[in-house]
Amino acid sequence: MSLVINPKIVDGKRRARAVARARELGVMLPTFSQLADPTKIPAAVTRQLVGVAPDEPRFENLWRVNWYNAADGRSRADVPGYIVIPESISGVKAPIVVLLGSRFPMIGAHKVLPAYAVLVAQLATGRFDPASQKAIWPSTGNYCRGGVSISRILGCRGVAVLPAGMSRERFEWLEKWVADPEDIVRTPGTESNVKEIYDKCAELERDPQNVILNQFSAFSNYLIHYACTGAAAEHAFNDFKRDGQRRLAAFVSATGSAGTIAAGDYLKKRHGARIVAVEALECPTMLNNGYGEHNIQGIGDKHIPLIHNVMNTDVVIGVSDRVTNQLNLLFGSDVGRKYLQGRRKLDAGLVASFADVGISGFANIVAAIKLAKQFHYGPDDVIVTVATDSGSLYDSERDEYRARHFGGSFDEVNAGEVFGSCLTSVAADNVMELTDQLRRQIFNLGYYTWVEQQGVSVEDFERRRSQSFWDGIAASLPEWDALIEEFNAEASGSNEAGTSSKARA
Repeated sequence: MSLVINPKIVDGKRRARAVARARELGVMLPTFSQLADPTKIPAAVTRQLVGVAPDEPRFENLWRVNWYNAADGRSRADVPGYIVIPESISGVKAPIVVLLGSRFPMIGAHKVLPAYAVLVAQLATGRFDPASQKAIWPSTGNYCRGGVSISRILGCRGVAVLPAGMSRERFEWLEKWVADPEDIVRTPGTESNVKEIYDKCAELERDPQNVILNQFSAFSNYLIHYACTGAAAEHAFNDFKRDGQRRLAAFVSATGSAGTIAAGDYLKKRHGARIVAVEALECPTMLNNGYGEHNIQGIGDKHIPLIHNVMNTDVVIGVSDRVTNQLNLLFGSDVGRKYLQGRRKLDAGLVASFADVGISGFANIVAAIKLAKQFHYGPDDVIVTVATDSGSLYDSERDEYRARHFGGSFDEVNAGEVFGSCLTSVAADNVMELTDQLRRQIFNLGYYTWVEQQGVSVEDFERRRSQSFWDGIAASLPEWDALIEEFNAEASGSNEAGTSSKARA
């Protein structure tokens, strides 16, 4: 497999067919810079969005694939949506700023952002033919939903590949959006069974009409999060600190595909922030070269993603799915919310805001608490993290956990126990600060997936050790913007753009 897709046209005829499809649908593609800074979006486009619902499969919603959607999903916010976890919940003095991925359109999760970047990179370079090929989206849930929605809007056939054990809500959404029920491919297992996803994709790839858009190895996933999520995290931090006295101490992210954690590279370069990778304690791949099963949905594991800049990561933290499942129940149940407001005296608005936090979001919050305890962070040390999706994706998981572990009844005493054990009294254990030697160990672990199993050359694999490699990915943003602008100009019928594209190819 080729390591990086460069912003160069590789097949003019295939690209021409993609341009023709865009022209037929009246689609204009946002550039990556416009998604990072929506003030760059043309005013005419903004006016068009007024009458479009955020969950509709319409091309206008491509312009909402950014962090700047207001709570209503329709209007644009001046600052990315976020909540702040205070000491009364976390038990630590360091503020924890949580970006809200639930405000992204169509799927209510930020994974639609890399799905857009990955498919657009294919279309703009002439690597994908929407008239004849299928876009295969391997995922543990949200990325494939994002891929299916972006595919549908751009006139492509999207196929979701995900473990059969993922939440019921994910499958219900997919059933409404795919072109055919066969476009939902269920693989064995649950969150930890990424290898099984890869095996199914290898089988599907034997048909040349199937194009695998693998988030774990697509550097456009890294680039879009570096540019968009990094800038959004910085904007939220600046909005929160205001007086200028606080520092951005760390960015915390469950690795999953390792796309989101690319924002940490952006923040480390600009603020010196620590980059903290989070994984499930039941499957401690980085912590202990381990294996197992867990239910922190949204973070696949048992391997090191190709796009994880391991040599720039500072800390690894393990969080148990027992903790995240219980917090999902505490903040997502009537009894839990009543306890939080009545006994803990928490503001009703703050408690309600946790509806925007899903299971992996709770994992990130708990990891941030562990980090603050381990490094003795104080009130001027701000930790920024992400809630990938909302609690609405996990209603069925909440009911199942209540039935299995609380006999179907979750009362105020249970709520108090969960609050204490999972938040204010959570231990600073399973926190590993990475030395150069530990980074190398984690980096080398990726060899078995990418070189032995997926066919990456040893030379390409090794290139990723150097920070200059990752700097080059980030620096390619203007070239991608230019290629997308040329694509749009061709789709709108500009002869000059066609000439420019031929020259670029």
